[in-house]
Amino acid sequence: MSDLLARSRYRVEGMDCAGCARKIDAAVRRIDGVEDVAVSATSGAMTVEHADPQSVRPAIEKQVTRLGYRLHLLPGESPAEGTAAATARDVAHTAAAAGHPGIAGEAPWWRQPRVRLIFFCGLALVLAFAAGRLLPNLDSWFYAAALMVGLVPIARRAFAAALAGTPFSIETLMTIATVGALVIGATAEAAAVIFLFLLGELLEGLAAGRARASIRSLSALVPKMARLEGADGRIEEIAAERLAVGDHILVRPGDRIAADGEVLSGTSSVDEAPVTGESLPAGKAPGDAVFAGTVNGDGVLRLRVTAAAQDNTIARIIRLVEEAQEKKAPTERFIDRFSRYYTPGVVLLAALVAVLPPLTVGEPWLEWIYKGLAILLIGCPCALVISTPAAIAAALSAGARQGLLMKGGAVLEEAGRLQVVAFDKTGTLTRGQPSVTDIISFAAEEAEVLRLAAALEQGSSHPLAMAVLEKAAGRDITPPPATEASAIGGKGLTGTVSGKSVYFGSPRAAAETATLTEDQSRTIAALNDAGKTVSVLAVDGRVAGAIAVRDEPRADARAGLASLRALGIRPMMLTGDNRRTAKAVAGALGVEVQAELMPEDKARIVGDLRKEGYRVGKVGDGINDAPALATADIGIAMGGSTDVALETADAAVLHGRVGDVSAMVVLSRKAMANIHQNITIAIGLKLAFFVTTVLGITGLWPAILADTGATVLVTANAMRLLAWKPGAERVKRPSVRQRVRDAAQTGRQAPG
Repeated sequence: MSDLLARSRYRVEGMDCAGCARKIDAAVRRIDGVEDVAVSATSGAMTVEHADPQSVRPAIEKQVTRLGYRLHLLPGESPAEGTAAATARDVAHTAAAAGHPGIAGEAPWWRQPRVRLIFFCGLALVLAFAAGRLLPNLDSWFYAAALMVGLVPIARRAFAAALAGTPFSIETLMTIATVGALVIGATAEAAAVIFLFLLGELLEGLAAGRARASIRSLSALVPKMARLEGADGRIEEIAAERLAVGDHILVRPGDRIAADGEVLSGTSSVDEAPVTGESLPAGKAPGDAVFAGTVNGDGVLRLRVTAAAQDNTIARIIRLVEEAQEKKAPTERFIDRFSRYYTPGVVLLAALVAVLPPLTVGEPWLEWIYKGLAILLIGCPCALVISTPAAIAAALSAGARQGLLMKGGAVLEEAGRLQVVAFDKTGTLTRGQPSVTDIISFAAEEAEVLRLAAALEQGSSHPLAMAVLEKAAGRDITPPPATEASAIGGKGLTGTVSGKSVYFGSPRAAAETATLTEDQSRTIAALNDAGKTVSVLAVDGRVAGAIAVRDEPRADARAGLASLRALGIRPMMLTGDNRRTAKAVAGALGVEVQAELMPEDKARIVGDLRKEGYRVGKVGDGINDAPALATADIGIAMGGSTDVALETADAAVLHGRVGDVSAMVVLSRKAMANIHQNITIAIGLKLAFFVTTVLGITGLWPAILADTGATVLVTANAMRLLAWKPGAERVKRPSVRQRVRDAAQTGRQAPG
């Protein structure tokens, strides 16, 4: 075997539930050369890591086809190492081919082979009924012939599954029950059961297809064509998938943006709701980033493409959600393990019901064999097995549509159990860029202080310079040109503006050329104590004013932290910034803080909290917080538009709102409640029909309806999660006791 493995990704047509996925998984793992398999019924996909594709791929396709499913190989083959890029490429091809029945999705339901089988099975059942009316003595033979139309393909699949390592499949139970019904003469009921089973499979497939379509429909957000600007300025319409990094494209008002990019020229408002869930359009100007699939507003934008089709935001979201659906939650893994013992147990129970009463108390054999066969059908595990993955898939898809990405069911399940959430400061609780908070007039008007400072800062890309220039632009101040401008290392800037000698920089350096009065020094000290950075403006050796800047909290930070407290979660801030700045921001937000921390200190504090028994979430940018993100129960990247943030953390919030962390917790708790409802429905219906069958109230065809009905009910209940939106639920106001406890915790220092 080659040391370098290849990865093949398939769409699997006809896979409706976790039982189907388990059969395919067991069968493919038996093939020589296959190293690993990941099958997801909820996304309808299978990923296989294997050796030589020329020899292994045909064996995979033959094995899965024998089980009754159809495989469509997605374009793209890559080494298993570096699988993120490989999967992204596969997803791009999937997105490009969306709607094509042979590649990205299944054919319309009315064109699927199973529909033809149901039609012929139903037709045979009707003909048998009609023939039985004409020749009553032969009606059992007519029904026996009719049921063979559906039984033969079911029995063939059962035999193939048994050979491939799944002896106790749903098809096996159906085959045993039907053959048993034939033996005892219940041919009419057996024929009806076969038809109802096939119809139930179709309904399950339609429900599962809706879940897949919810995430697959994201690919339809990206337009098929883009307006490419050539080197000579001519505009040409080309396929969006042909765009390369560095290309320039033109986006007209009302058009969907065809690629992730950076605005080169033009201003407009962009509706980002399709990608981030943000309800209000975002203003865009030169230098701003835009996402593929978002809608341009009222201005013409000229963009530089920053990501090819296979790497754009939509492709990454699809990849993350589909990969997440292949990672099982603890509850799902438990149900999977349970079902492996559950199905053989049902077979044993059915056998005991069939033989014990006749053997021990002399009950009629045919009556109790009939009841045993009904119990076989009632015990089909489909509804129970699908109860968890259906809800998880729907929740992951709903979250992705709102800009909440979670890498798997385990993350979704864990989010609802969080007790402490530790936030980074810069770029997480704050905007991540300084802004002017105060303009102080000492010997010049505020507008003049800002005008002269902006004159020196022109052309600089320093964050403080950008803050001053942004403030000047906001007040419609046009800075005059500065001559002989130069930077004094670690001190500030000097130059000549309108014939005046101007200095703008640190107060300590300003004191070397100008005199600061006690009142001026006290004002500057007060601003520093508030966590602000102060720069002094001196004109011709005289202090004219000062400008204070600070990285301000996000607009929703305080409300977002309050929503976490309302959910019973304790928020805190862990930052590497200086203690004075950190305390000022924490005071404004009302959150406990630990400051001047190195990355390893943050990881240690998170670890200490976990040792105390807390379930801890860590929210950061995914780069300098990587150790703490890895240490926490869940690492959440804030503003996960970068590859580093998406790949480092367990989850990400795309539009960077603090309130989205609590929304993720609410979604998790809602999903877990849905799972518990599904398990109750599945087990409750089976228990009810078990009792009625033993009592002789219900028979074979109600038994199959119980199984099919439970599966459809469970899937439909899970699909309700697709409509979830943040804020759809009203957060319960915390009690007085909870608010007192939160206030006490806010004043308490975190461990370390």
